[in-house]
Amino acid sequence: MLTWMDRLARILAALGGAVVFGVALTVTVSVVMRVLGLQGVRGDFELVEMSCVWAAGLFLPLCQLKRGHVMVDLFTNWLAYRVRAVIDWIWLIGFALAWAALCYFTVHGLAEIRAYGDQTMLLSIPVWWAYVPSVLGTGAASLIAFAQATLLPREAVSEVGH
Repeated sequence: MLTWMDRLARILAALGGAVVFGVALTVTVSVVMRVLGLQGVRGDFELVEMSCVWAAGLFLPLCQLKRGHVMVDLFTNWLAYRVRAVIDWIWLIGFALAWAALCYFTVHGLAEIRAYGDQTMLLSIPVWWAYVPSVLGTGAASLIAFAQATLLPREAVSEVGH
């Protein structure tokens, strides 16, 4: 189970990284063109906006896989390992449900904005395209969190024996 989670999270993060790299190149070219007195890349700020949304959505599964979210364990470090494992399990279920809810509402938002036909001003990029990576990211993060929640009890039992 860990293999598919890791692959999925890394593939989506790599796509997010490629988007960031591509837009960084685009902005660099645009700035150099402006410095040289030429017209910059048309709609470069629209591409930056769109890429930020894409990258944020595509990095979510890797963050969930690595449990990279902010954790405040100031009040739980003194608890027994099993108690902390139960608390972690509850949080994993909470994350999984929250990611699933976000995915559900993002799909509905995508459908509404697509039906509305809204586009960016300069490049006429359909705005609903920005929702696609968020649907992928929140959906994958939800699946990963559910998988982690199913694995955590086994990890807790095996860790106590050591």
